[in-house]
Amino acid sequence: MTLWDGSFPFYPSTSACFPFDTTQAVIISIFLSMLATFVIILPGIRGRGRVFWFLRVVMGLFVGAVVLTIQFTRDWETGWVTANTSYKSFSHSLVNVDIGLHIGLAGVNVTLVGNPVNQVNETISYNEHFAWSFNEDYDHSYGEGLEKGLPSPILYVAEKFTTQSPCGMHRQYRISGHYASLMLWMAFCTWLISILLFSMPILLYGGYMLLLTAALMLFSLLFFFTARNTPKCPIQFGSASLKTDYGGSFWLTLATGLLCLLLGSGVIILNSVQPEKLELVFNLDKAKGEEEEEWGKFYLPAEPSSSVQDVLMVPLGELCEVTTTQL
Repeated sequence: MTLWDGSFPFYPSTSACFPFDTTQAVIISIFLSMLATFVIILPGIRGRGRVFWFLRVVMGLFVGAVVLTIQFTRDWETGWVTANTSYKSFSHSLVNVDIGLHIGLAGVNVTLVGNPVNQVNETISYNEHFAWSFNEDYDHSYGEGLEKGLPSPILYVAEKFTTQSPCGMHRQYRISGHYASLMLWMAFCTWLISILLFSMPILLYGGYMLLLTAALMLFSLLFFFTARNTPKCPIQFGSASLKTDYGGSFWLTLATGLLCLLLGSGVIILNSVQPEKLELVFNLDKAKGEEEEEWGKFYLPAEPSSSVQDVLMVPLGELCEVTTTQL
């Protein structure tokens, strides 16, 4: 690195502070479009079944959107600290900054924001992502950060998660993130199956699929919990320490899993205790079922009457003699 105007060259363009992921935007847009479509056709549903139908649509789309979106969120575990620390390598100048660490299933985000933003003749507003998914190399991303000349606080935090770090956090978080992601993909599949079963309708097995969806989501939290509670190296900035806690994605997954558990249990209990109320919730028309039974009876051969049976049971010879006598 060479000096320029008495300072070391750094990353030329700062990243926005924790930008919104375009993948999440696409997923949310798709589910909102589906919800808008169902709202348009809502007036075509008659009676009080309209409310139950709309609630089922909202609940189903909400669970599907959450299960799919949290795969790509980066706030399963978050932490912030305000500290006075060096901004550049080989420099004694200190800056007052907010340092944030955001851990997701596929990597970590390190955020650096100055207080104020403009200090030492620079705009301090960084957000860098270091991925460890199957098709990404975390150490390579960290090496690229070194080549770019990222600020020292970002490199210091990112170094804790490298494979060469004695902390060993990379292996724990990477494996736990992969298994949690697998559980969530399975939960998304079981959610699709439950929607299909409820629309057929096969209510009891749809409830079972909701219970399985809840179990898979809670198992994903268990996998992430194991990485969260492994011994960690302290991340110190002078006297200040960066500590993390569960983020919004963790609590959203927990709430959605409990919601699926409650809905699945309710379907199973109502199906065994009061099935007529469950049919009311799912707008099952009993008259339609009775009509189908009547159509079935219409196509079955009619049972002969007792008088016809008596005539048919008379031998053919005797029947001819009786007929001749009457004539």
